[in-house]
Amino acid sequence: MKIVFLNDVAYEYAIGSPKAVGGTERDIWILSRALAAAGWSVVVGVCGAIAIGQRRIIEGVEYVGINPGNPVVAWHRFLGSERPDWLFWEGASHWWGILVEIAKRHGARTVFHTAFDTDVSPRQALVRRSRWWPLYAWGLERTDRIFVQHMGQFDMLPSRWRAKSEVLPKVCQLPPTMDPHSGRSPYIAWVAMLRTPKRPDLLVKIARKSPNLKFVVCGGLTAHRSQGDSTAQAAEFLKQLPNVEYRGRVDPEEAAGVIENAALLLCTSDQEGFPNTFVQAWSHGTPVVTLRVDPDHIIKQRNVGMVTGTVDPTVEQLQRLMSSIQDRQAMGIRAREYILERHSTEVVVKKFDAATRHWIR
Repeated sequence: MKIVFLNDVAYEYAIGSPKAVGGTERDIWILSRALAAAGWSVVVGVCGAIAIGQRRIIEGVEYVGINPGNPVVAWHRFLGSERPDWLFWEGASHWWGILVEIAKRHGARTVFHTAFDTDVSPRQALVRRSRWWPLYAWGLERTDRIFVQHMGQFDMLPSRWRAKSEVLPKVCQLPPTMDPHSGRSPYIAWVAMLRTPKRPDLLVKIARKSPNLKFVVCGGLTAHRSQGDSTAQAAEFLKQLPNVEYRGRVDPEEAAGVIENAALLLCTSDQEGFPNTFVQAWSHGTPVVTLRVDPDHIIKQRNVGMVTGTVDPTVEQLQRLMSSIQDRQAMGIRAREYILERHSTEVVVKKFDAATRHWIR
Protein backbone atom coordinates (compact mmCIF):
# COMPACT_ATOMS: atom_id res chain seq x y z
CA MET A 1 0.00 0.00 0.00
CA LYS A 2 0.96 3.61 -0.45
CA ILE A 3 1.13 6.20 2.33
CA VAL A 4 2.01 9.88 2.18
CA PHE A 5 3.24 12.28 4.84
CA LEU A 6 3.43 16.08 4.78
CA ASN A 7 6.41 17.34 6.74
CA ASP A 8 9.35 19.55 5.80
CA VAL A 9 11.65 18.85 8.75
CA ALA A 10 11.46 15.08 8.26
CA TYR A 11 13.46 15.71 5.10
CA GLU A 12 16.03 17.72 7.10
CA TYR A 13 16.44 14.69 9.37
CA ALA A 14 16.78 12.42 6.35
CA ILE A 15 19.66 14.44 4.89
CA GLY A 16 21.37 14.85 8.27
CA SER A 17 20.85 18.61 8.37
CA PRO A 18 21.86 20.44 11.56
CA LYS A 19 18.63 22.43 11.16
CA ALA A 20 16.53 19.37 11.97
CA VAL A 21 14.71 19.77 15.27
CA GLY A 22 11.43 18.53 16.74
CA GLY A 23 10.08 15.30 18.17
CA THR A 24 7.10 15.10 15.81
CA GLU A 25 9.30 15.57 12.78
CA ARG A 26 11.76 12.96 14.04
CA ASP A 27 8.87 10.51 14.60
CA ILE A 28 7.73 10.91 11.00
CA TRP A 29 11.25 10.44 9.66
CA ILE A 30 11.78 7.21 11.62
CA LEU A 31 8.30 5.76 10.98
CA SER A 32 8.43 6.52 7.27
CA ARG A 33 11.75 4.65 6.96
CA ALA A 34 10.37 1.68 8.88
CA LEU A 35 7.29 1.44 6.67
CA ALA A 36 9.38 1.71 3.50
CA ALA A 37 11.66 -1.07 4.73
CA ALA A 38 8.57 -3.21 5.37
CA GLY A 39 7.37 -2.85 1.79
CA TRP A 40 5.12 0.20 1.89
CA SER A 41 5.34 2.79 -0.86
CA VAL A 42 6.17 5.94 1.15
CA VAL A 43 6.14 9.54 -0.12
CA VAL A 44 6.77 12.70 1.92
CA GLY A 45 5.63 16.08 0.58
CA VAL A 46 8.19 18.83 1.27
CA CYS A 47 7.76 22.59 0.82
CA GLY A 48 10.78 24.72 -0.02
CA ALA A 49 13.74 22.43 0.57
CA ILE A 50 13.11 20.55 -2.70
CA ALA A 51 12.13 22.16 -5.98
CA ILE A 52 8.51 21.67 -7.00
CA GLY A 53 8.12 18.29 -8.67
CA GLN A 54 11.64 17.14 -7.84
CA ARG A 55 11.92 13.68 -6.27
CA ARG A 56 14.66 12.28 -4.08
CA ILE A 57 14.76 8.79 -2.58
CA ILE A 58 16.53 8.35 0.77
CA GLU A 59 16.47 4.97 2.55
CA GLY A 60 13.47 3.86 0.54
CA VAL A 61 11.41 7.00 1.25
CA GLU A 62 10.57 9.28 -1.67
CA TYR A 63 10.66 13.00 -0.87
CA VAL A 64 8.74 15.22 -3.31
CA GLY A 65 8.85 19.00 -3.63
CA ILE A 66 5.41 20.64 -3.45
CA ASN A 67 4.31 24.25 -3.89
CA PRO A 68 5.12 26.34 -0.79
CA GLY A 69 2.32 28.78 -1.60
CA ASN A 70 -1.34 28.20 -0.73
CA PRO A 71 -1.30 24.93 1.28
CA VAL A 72 -4.85 23.93 0.32
CA VAL A 73 -4.03 24.14 -3.39
CA ALA A 74 -0.67 22.41 -2.85
CA TRP A 75 -2.26 19.54 -0.91
CA HIS A 76 -4.98 19.06 -3.52
CA ARG A 77 -2.38 18.78 -6.27
CA PHE A 78 -0.07 16.55 -4.24
CA LEU A 79 -2.75 14.07 -3.21
CA GLY A 80 -4.30 14.16 -6.66
CA SER A 81 -1.01 13.25 -8.30
CA GLU A 82 0.13 10.66 -5.73
CA ARG A 83 -3.22 8.90 -5.20
CA PRO A 84 -2.20 7.29 -1.87
CA ASP A 85 -4.15 4.74 0.11
CA TRP A 86 -3.38 6.58 3.35
CA LEU A 87 -2.44 10.07 4.49
CA PHE A 88 -0.58 10.34 7.81
CA TRP A 89 -0.47 13.44 10.02
CA GLU A 90 1.02 13.90 13.49
CA GLY A 91 0.21 16.68 15.96
CA ALA A 92 -2.76 18.98 16.61
CA SER A 93 -3.47 21.57 13.91
CA HIS A 94 -6.51 23.47 12.66
CA TRP A 95 -5.41 22.38 9.17
CA TRP A 96 -6.29 18.78 9.97
CA GLY A 97 -10.02 19.29 9.43
CA ILE A 98 -9.37 20.70 5.96
CA LEU A 99 -6.76 18.11 5.05
CA VAL A 100 -9.02 15.19 5.94
CA GLU A 101 -11.64 16.46 3.50
CA ILE A 102 -9.05 16.94 0.77
CA ALA A 103 -7.84 13.38 1.31
CA LYS A 104 -11.36 11.99 1.14
CA ARG A 105 -11.96 13.83 -2.11
CA HIS A 106 -8.98 12.02 -3.60
CA GLY A 107 -9.97 8.60 -2.24
CA ALA A 108 -7.39 8.38 0.54
CA ARG A 109 -8.02 7.31 4.10
CA THR A 110 -6.43 9.22 6.95
CA VAL A 111 -4.35 8.47 10.03
CA PHE A 112 -3.87 10.99 12.83
CA HIS A 113 -1.13 10.45 15.42
CA THR A 114 -1.00 12.41 18.68
CA ALA A 115 2.20 14.27 19.55
CA PHE A 116 1.29 15.86 22.90
CA ASP A 117 -1.07 14.81 25.66
CA THR A 118 -3.46 17.72 25.03
CA ASP A 119 -3.92 16.59 21.40
CA VAL A 120 -6.76 14.34 22.56
CA SER A 121 -8.65 17.35 24.02
CA PRO A 122 -9.51 19.55 21.02
CA ARG A 123 -10.46 22.63 23.07
CA GLN A 124 -6.98 22.69 24.66
CA ALA A 125 -4.92 21.24 21.81
CA LEU A 126 -4.11 24.17 19.54
CA VAL A 127 -1.19 26.45 20.34
CA ARG A 128 -1.79 28.62 17.27
CA ARG A 129 -5.27 29.72 16.16
CA SER A 130 -6.77 28.25 19.33
CA ARG A 131 -10.24 29.56 18.45
CA TRP A 132 -10.25 27.29 15.42
CA TRP A 133 -10.36 24.17 17.58
CA PRO A 134 -13.74 23.04 16.08
CA LEU A 135 -11.96 22.57 12.74
CA TYR A 136 -9.36 20.35 14.40
CA ALA A 137 -12.11 18.43 16.21
CA TRP A 138 -13.90 17.95 12.89
CA GLY A 139 -10.77 16.39 11.49
CA LEU A 140 -10.56 13.94 14.39
CA GLU A 141 -14.24 13.11 13.94
CA ARG A 142 -13.79 12.41 10.25
CA THR A 143 -10.40 10.67 10.28
CA ASP A 144 -10.32 6.92 9.78
CA ARG A 145 -7.68 6.00 12.38
CA ILE A 146 -6.28 7.69 15.47
CA PHE A 147 -3.00 6.53 16.95
CA VAL A 148 -2.14 7.65 20.48
CA GLN A 149 1.24 7.42 22.21
CA HIS A 150 0.15 5.74 25.43
CA MET A 151 -2.96 4.47 27.22
CA GLY A 152 -3.26 7.66 29.25
CA GLN A 153 -4.02 9.50 26.02
CA PHE A 154 -6.44 6.78 24.94
CA ASP A 155 -8.36 7.14 28.20
CA MET A 156 -8.62 10.91 27.70
CA LEU A 157 -10.09 10.56 24.21
CA PRO A 158 -13.81 11.27 23.81
CA SER A 159 -15.50 7.87 23.96
CA ARG A 160 -16.96 8.13 20.45
CA TRP A 161 -13.43 8.06 18.94
CA ARG A 162 -12.01 5.14 20.87
CA ALA A 163 -13.28 2.42 18.53
CA LYS A 164 -11.01 3.75 15.77
CA SER A 165 -8.06 4.41 18.09
CA GLU A 166 -5.15 2.45 19.51
CA VAL A 167 -1.65 2.90 20.89
CA LEU A 168 1.20 3.04 18.38
CA PRO A 169 4.60 2.95 20.11
CA LYS A 170 7.51 4.93 18.72
CA VAL A 171 9.87 3.03 16.46
CA CYS A 172 13.38 2.46 17.82
CA GLN A 173 16.22 0.35 16.49
CA LEU A 174 18.02 -1.14 19.45
CA PRO A 175 21.79 -0.54 19.25
CA PRO A 176 23.67 -3.86 19.24
CA THR A 177 25.61 -3.03 22.41
CA MET A 178 25.30 -0.90 25.52
CA ASP A 179 28.23 1.06 26.89
CA PRO A 180 28.70 -0.06 30.53
CA HIS A 181 28.03 2.61 33.12
CA SER A 182 31.41 1.97 34.65
CA GLY A 183 33.00 3.58 31.61
CA ARG A 184 30.60 6.49 31.08
CA SER A 185 31.28 10.14 31.74
CA PRO A 186 29.67 11.12 35.05
CA TYR A 187 27.17 13.69 33.81
CA ILE A 188 23.39 14.13 33.71
CA ALA A 189 21.86 14.97 30.33
CA TRP A 190 18.98 17.38 29.75
CA VAL A 191 17.93 17.58 26.08
CA ALA A 192 14.99 19.68 24.89
CA MET A 193 14.12 23.04 23.40
CA LEU A 194 13.89 25.63 26.16
CA ARG A 195 10.14 26.18 26.17
CA THR A 196 7.79 26.70 29.10
CA PRO A 197 6.29 23.15 29.38
CA LYS A 198 9.83 21.70 29.52
CA ARG A 199 10.40 23.67 32.75
CA PRO A 200 14.02 24.76 32.33
CA ASP A 201 13.46 26.84 35.47
CA LEU A 202 13.27 23.60 37.47
CA LEU A 203 16.48 22.42 35.84
CA VAL A 204 18.18 25.59 37.10
CA LYS A 205 16.93 24.93 40.66
CA ILE A 206 18.07 21.30 40.57
CA ALA A 207 21.52 22.20 39.24
CA ARG A 208 21.94 24.89 41.91
CA LYS A 209 21.09 22.38 44.63
CA SER A 210 23.55 19.82 43.18
CA PRO A 211 26.88 21.69 42.90
CA ASN A 212 28.85 18.42 42.93
CA LEU A 213 26.98 16.98 39.92
CA LYS A 214 27.70 17.84 36.30
CA PHE A 215 24.88 18.61 33.86
CA VAL A 216 25.16 18.74 30.06
CA VAL A 217 22.27 20.76 28.63
CA CYS A 218 21.28 20.84 24.95
CA GLY A 219 18.46 23.09 23.85
CA GLY A 220 17.95 26.37 22.08
CA LEU A 221 15.39 29.10 22.70
CA THR A 222 12.03 29.05 20.95
CA ALA A 223 8.83 31.08 21.03
CA HIS A 224 6.73 27.93 20.54
CA ARG A 225 4.79 27.07 23.71
CA SER A 226 6.81 29.67 25.61
CA GLN A 227 5.67 32.55 27.80
CA GLY A 228 7.43 35.87 28.36
CA ASP A 229 11.16 35.96 29.06
CA SER A 230 11.25 33.02 31.47
CA THR A 231 13.06 30.63 29.14
CA ALA A 232 15.61 33.25 28.12
CA GLN A 233 16.30 33.90 31.78
CA ALA A 234 16.72 30.19 32.40
CA ALA A 235 19.26 30.02 29.59
CA GLU A 236 21.27 32.87 31.12
CA PHE A 237 21.22 31.18 34.53
CA LEU A 238 22.39 27.89 33.00
CA LYS A 239 25.32 29.65 31.32
CA GLN A 240 26.41 31.05 34.67
CA LEU A 241 26.30 27.82 36.69
CA PRO A 242 29.77 26.24 37.03
CA ASN A 243 28.42 22.67 37.09
CA VAL A 244 26.38 23.12 33.88
CA GLU A 245 27.77 22.75 30.37
CA TYR A 246 25.15 24.61 28.36
CA ARG A 247 25.58 23.87 24.65
CA GLY A 248 22.48 25.63 23.35
CA ARG A 249 20.86 24.29 20.24
CA VAL A 250 22.83 21.40 18.74
CA ASP A 251 22.31 19.15 15.74
CA PRO A 252 20.42 15.85 16.21
CA GLU A 253 23.56 13.72 16.07
CA GLU A 254 25.24 15.64 18.89
CA ALA A 255 22.09 15.55 21.02
CA ALA A 256 21.82 11.79 20.53
CA GLY A 257 25.45 11.38 21.55
CA VAL A 258 24.90 13.38 24.74
CA ILE A 259 22.02 11.09 25.71
CA GLU A 260 23.82 7.91 24.71
CA ASN A 261 26.92 8.61 26.79
CA ALA A 262 25.19 10.07 29.84
CA ALA A 263 24.92 8.47 33.24
CA LEU A 264 21.31 9.68 33.50
CA LEU A 265 18.72 11.61 31.51
CA LEU A 266 16.76 14.24 33.44
CA CYS A 267 13.24 15.33 32.45
CA THR A 268 11.67 18.35 34.16
CA SER A 269 8.63 18.71 31.88
CA ASP A 270 5.13 19.33 33.13
CA GLN A 271 3.56 17.65 30.09
CA GLU A 272 4.73 15.64 27.12
CA GLY A 273 3.38 12.92 24.90
CA PHE A 274 5.82 10.03 24.89
CA PRO A 275 9.23 11.76 24.83
CA ASN A 276 11.61 10.77 22.06
CA THR A 277 14.45 11.35 24.50
CA PHE A 278 13.11 8.57 26.74
CA VAL A 279 13.19 6.08 23.89
CA GLN A 280 16.65 7.23 22.83
CA ALA A 281 17.94 7.00 26.39
CA TRP A 282 16.51 3.56 27.13
CA SER A 283 17.77 2.09 23.86
CA HIS A 284 21.31 2.96 25.01
CA GLY A 285 20.73 1.86 28.59
CA THR A 286 20.52 5.37 30.05
CA PRO A 287 18.04 5.55 32.98
CA VAL A 288 15.57 8.44 33.15
CA VAL A 289 14.89 10.60 36.19
CA THR A 290 11.66 12.55 35.72
CA LEU A 291 9.64 14.82 37.94
CA ARG A 292 6.21 14.12 36.46
CA VAL A 293 6.21 12.55 33.01
CA ASP A 294 5.92 8.76 33.12
CA PRO A 295 3.69 7.51 30.28
CA ASP A 296 1.75 4.40 31.29
CA HIS A 297 3.88 4.29 34.49
CA ILE A 298 6.66 2.58 32.57
CA ILE A 299 9.44 4.01 34.71
CA LYS A 300 7.82 2.88 37.95
CA GLN A 301 6.66 -0.51 36.70
CA ARG A 302 9.80 -1.42 34.76
CA ASN A 303 12.24 0.21 37.18
CA VAL A 304 14.11 1.99 34.37
CA GLY A 305 14.61 5.24 36.26
CA MET A 306 12.92 7.29 38.96
CA VAL A 307 9.80 9.47 39.20
CA THR A 308 10.42 12.14 41.81
CA GLY A 309 7.62 14.73 41.81
CA THR A 310 9.43 17.81 43.11
CA VAL A 311 12.87 19.39 43.18
CA ASP A 312 14.28 18.12 46.47
CA PRO A 313 13.49 14.41 45.90
CA THR A 314 14.95 14.82 42.42
CA VAL A 315 18.21 16.10 43.86
CA GLU A 316 18.29 13.19 46.31
CA GLN A 317 17.72 10.56 43.61
CA LEU A 318 20.26 12.11 41.26
CA GLN A 319 22.83 12.03 44.04
CA ARG A 320 22.00 8.42 44.89
CA LEU A 321 22.06 7.11 41.33
CA MET A 322 25.21 8.99 40.38
CA SER A 323 26.96 7.28 43.26
CA SER A 324 25.69 3.80 42.30
CA ILE A 325 27.05 2.43 39.04
CA GLN A 326 25.43 -0.93 39.80
CA ASP A 327 21.91 0.52 40.05
CA ARG A 328 22.31 2.50 36.85
CA GLN A 329 23.67 -0.54 35.00
CA ALA A 330 20.75 -2.72 36.12
CA MET A 331 18.23 -0.05 35.13
CA GLY A 332 19.91 0.31 31.76
CA ILE A 333 19.68 -3.40 31.02
CA ARG A 334 15.97 -3.44 31.89
CA ALA A 335 15.42 -0.36 29.74
CA ARG A 336 16.90 -2.04 26.68
CA GLU A 337 14.75 -5.11 27.27
CA TYR A 338 11.67 -2.86 27.31
CA ILE A 339 12.65 -1.17 24.05
CA LEU A 340 13.16 -4.51 22.31
CA GLU A 341 9.80 -5.78 23.55
CA ARG A 342 7.72 -2.68 22.82
CA HIS A 343 9.44 -0.35 20.34
CA SER A 344 11.29 -2.54 17.83
CA THR A 345 10.63 -1.93 14.14
CA GLU A 346 8.98 -5.33 13.76
CA VAL A 347 6.55 -4.74 16.63
CA VAL A 348 5.50 -1.23 15.56
CA VAL A 349 5.13 -1.99 11.85
CA LYS A 350 3.04 -5.07 12.69
CA LYS A 351 0.67 -2.89 14.74
CA PHE A 352 0.51 -0.32 11.95
CA ASP A 353 -0.25 -2.99 9.36
CA ALA A 354 -2.96 -4.51 11.54
CA ALA A 355 -4.73 -1.15 11.82
CA THR A 356 -4.72 -0.51 8.05
CA ARG A 357 -4.53 -3.81 6.20
CA HIS A 358 -8.29 -4.55 6.01
CA TRP A 359 -8.86 -1.56 3.74
CA ILE A 360 -7.38 -1.59 0.24
CA ARG A 361 -8.42 0.71 -2.58
